Amino acid sequence: MPVPSVDTHCPYCALQCGMRLTGSRVEPRDFPVNAGGLCQKGWTSGDLLRSGRRLTTPLVRRGGELEPASWDEALDVVGGKLRELREQHGPDSVAVFGGGGLTNEKAYQLGKFARVALGTSQIDYNGRFCMSSAAAAGLQAFGADRGMPFPVTDLGGADVVLLAGANPAETMPPFVQHLRGADLIVVDPRRTPTAELAGLHLAPAPGTDLALALGILHAVVAEGHLNKSFVDLRTAGFDEMWRIAAAWWPERAERVTGVSAADQRAAAAKLAGARNAYVLTARGTEQHATGTANVGGWINLALALGLPGREGSGFGCLTGQGNGQGGREHGQKADQLPGYRKITDPAAREHVAGVWGVPPESLPGPGRSATELLEALGHDDGPRALLVFGSNVVVSAPRSSGVQKRLSSLDLLVVADLVFSETAALADVVLPVTQWAEEDGTLTNLEGRILLRRKALDAPPEVRTDLEVINGLATRLGQPAARFPVDAETVFEELRAASKGGTADYSGVTYDRLRAGEALHWPVPDENHPGTPRMFLDRFAHPDGRARFAAVDHTGPAELPDADFPLQATTGRVLQHYQSGAQTRRITELMDVVPEMFVEVHPDTAARSGLADGERALVRSRRGETVAKVRCVGSLRPDLVFLPFHFPGEGRANLLTNPALDPVSRMPEFKVCAVALSKVDT
Repeated sequence: MPVPSVDTHCPYCALQCGMRLTGSRVEPRDFPVNAGGLCQKGWTSGDLLRSGRRLTTPLVRRGGELEPASWDEALDVVGGKLRELREQHGPDSVAVFGGGGLTNEKAYQLGKFARVALGTSQIDYNGRFCMSSAAAAGLQAFGADRGMPFPVTDLGGADVVLLAGANPAETMPPFVQHLRGADLIVVDPRRTPTAELAGLHLAPAPGTDLALALGILHAVVAEGHLNKSFVDLRTAGFDEMWRIAAAWWPERAERVTGVSAADQRAAAAKLAGARNAYVLTARGTEQHATGTANVGGWINLALALGLPGREGSGFGCLTGQGNGQGGREHGQKADQLPGYRKITDPAAREHVAGVWGVPPESLPGPGRSATELLEALGHDDGPRALLVFGSNVVVSAPRSSGVQKRLSSLDLLVVADLVFSETAALADVVLPVTQWAEEDGTLTNLEGRILLRRKALDAPPEVRTDLEVINGLATRLGQPAARFPVDAETVFEELRAASKGGTADYSGVTYDRLRAGEALHWPVPDENHPGTPRMFLDRFAHPDGRARFAAVDHTGPAELPDADFPLQATTGRVLQHYQSGAQTRRITELMDVVPEMFVEVHPDTAARSGLADGERALVRSRRGETVAKVRCVGSLRPDLVFLPFHFPGEGRANLLTNPALDPVSRMPEFKVCAVALSKVDT
């Protein structure tokens, strides 16, 4: 009997490329965001579906060792311990940590489980490490956060695109085809494969992104390029912003950033002279202790040019994780309820509580953000138990050695995952869950398009869905089974009701409409609504309809180099790997290309440290040290080293990174920290 083919979407980044699965065999298909293309990760994504390197049975720690157990035993152990901790120490003694790769249904159900079944405020997710600064800046500026408030395909008509801290040629290669007709301005301290495509590459010193944005903005205004009619009619706050930006003439910005005043003015002239232009940001400019302000600076530049809110131009940010957009909309963030509602809003609490069938006053308030939550684990006033769904925090969190110690101090650590990750290795109970092609569910890609990812094959017999896990735990905590359904479409129907009237309104989206191939970008307020592919064309989402300039100033990184740590380190992704590498490190073809941790270093910097290409280096920061193979890169700044964050153990880049937090978004400063480089002591 022939194996049926199923149209679905890639399990990795937020581009969510269209693909066709026949069993575990992957073929690309024509879909707007990828137009028939896939990257190497997408092409090999079927390998893990048939891999023997996955979890297939629950594990429970007995006598210090993880041993196979039945589902009933594993869930009984977890349920019993959760009840005991809540009775002895209160509901906030239990915490939940989610992921930006979870489907909308899972993210929604996880937030509901935390607040209804556990009664805890202590829930957050790894998207706090990824998109929170861009989200915060978008909310401040536009009144709503949708990473790209226009379809990806609109970029094909752009004359000029400025990419700040984005390297899509490696992180989402099919995206690059939409930029082929544009003159690219790339802002990145490294000469990445994306920067190689640029007509103008601006390489600021790490942590000086906002100073550069202010310098370019100053040139726009000073040289007569300000779109005054747009500013007057559709924005507020220009004068307060300009009082700061007026002091950032390009020559001053050059002294701070190292980017010449001439190049700053050239960037301003290119953007101003374009018929259609876009400013796009990504993690490079966002993952800082000043990330919200940094993004606000780039939004200010876009607003001064009159780009947002009109077809053919705009501002957007490139969401990273597969459901990075939907994952932050439906309640797994510490401060949110479904529909992108604030958990402190009485009307939002009343609406969502009504859908859930509980009193509004029973819902907890906001909890700790991801980094603060992880650092509170095991402390007297912090959670004593943690349930992790779809995240590998031992590798992905900043100052990860401290996170590892905190996890080891818990009374209970539960990990639901498809592979035996580094975090799962520390757990008291490990629960094997389905992979992307073994279940139905929706995701929301970087352009706000809701997608149906369809089941293509059956999971191994002892593997359950996350929804089944949540149901099993909720019933053991005394909840009626019907309150936590296990069918994805049933959960989505409830999500529709919970999101109705919210900023991210999915109430008009149905599985039937998605099965029929409708392109539905939120908000979709009713079943006859066609969706909103382009937001803000008539008004922005603030009550007065105007966008807001941000009065932001450059302050620099939270940590500067000194005599002991004279270099700056930045982290990022490589083409072959994804996030913590928990999945891609189990695919032979990808590991053959990039099998281990490396550090990119300028040849002169390597020589001064007594290192040669291919040797092993010790990279130290004030928080820890990592071992990496030296790659000499002549185009790199001599004061900078680069490390990918995909590798475990002593190769963890996040042993070095600074957990200093943005005051608004609570995002850690992954993108710059002071380090020293030396030979490994043999």
